[in-house]
Amino acid sequence: MADRYNVPNLAPGEVHRAEQTIHRSRFIVTMARVSSPEEAKAFIDSVRQEHSQATHNCWAFVAGTPGSTAHVGASDDGEPKGTAGRPMLTVLLHCGVGEIAAVVTRYFGGILLGTGGLVRAYQGLVKLGLETLPMTVRVPCDRLKLTLEHSFVNIALREFENHQAKILEKEFAMDATFTVSVPQTQSENLIDELTQKTSGGLLIEKLQG
Repeated sequence: MADRYNVPNLAPGEVHRAEQTIHRSRFIVTMARVSSPEEAKAFIDSVRQEHSQATHNCWAFVAGTPGSTAHVGASDDGEPKGTAGRPMLTVLLHCGVGEIAAVVTRYFGGILLGTGGLVRAYQGLVKLGLETLPMTVRVPCDRLKLTLEHSFVNIALREFENHQAKILEKEFAMDATFTVSVPQTQSENLIDELTQKTSGGLLIEKLQG
């Protein structure tokens, strides 16, 4: 399983921003935490929609462990090839932070920066955003699907809280079913406690991903 590593301390839908004016062009970097290419693309689309009048919305993301190229992407969005997306991605790959996406929005101010100036500007904005980006440590988690009788729901909820388990989904039919994310260091303890307190009346499935 993946080791602990730094990620943006941002909730789903929350973003971090920094801004700089370079030769009359307004540059805005928007950052978010993303754990998949799909999440990254949804975030990028939201920024592009917000800044639909901008000249460019260039982007890059690393949707995995720091430095890993397994789930990455980048776009120059109309800037000269290789002057925006790839330089931004290079910064993200070497910053020691995982699960991160950045969009640099540019409102053109009338002065051309040249290819070298563009590379410095787009890399500089990502670095500027990283300087004040709130960080936290990603704790490796297991995803568990737990099915139990309704009479044990309150016990389960208490044990979820005691073992730092986060409820991802819940369903109440003939039985109660919870899908939870629990730190790997707490996973076996949670299973043991619930098995004991439900007298074994518990179905457990460990989910992938």
